Amino acid sequence: MKIIYVASPYAGDIEKNTVFAKRACRHVMEQGHAFFAPHLLYPGLLYESVPRERQLALDMGLVMLSACDELWCYGDRISQGMMAEITEAKRLGIPIRRVMEQEKGFVIGNVKGNIQAEASTPVMAIGMV
Repeated sequence: MKIIYVASPYAGDIEKNTVFAKRACRHVMEQGHAFFAPHLLYPGLLYESVPRERQLALDMGLVMLSACDELWCYGDRISQGMMAEITEAKRLGIPIRRVMEQEKGFVIGNVKGNIQAEASTPVMAIGMV
């Protein structure tokens, strides 16, 4: 069983994004893997609205990334936090997969040519293999 680091947008519509992150984690379990989703763990302990605490949560997530087998990026955009996770995964040599939601569920692909998208820009600029 692999440990999958789940990355998906959190800031903005936190309620909607939290529900989506939970669905992403369930998808990882359905694929036969364990998951780690820092944005479902740390906001329960730290205050997202306090910049120092938000940064601490991001930093702790990056530390935990090194213990994971793969990074799976969910959603139709790459947030700034997700881009930091992608950058760190590349530095560590951790495989990165792009996971997009379609009518019949999630579809897993590989990331190629990581380019950060603006918050409102679809991630099609990242490209799937």
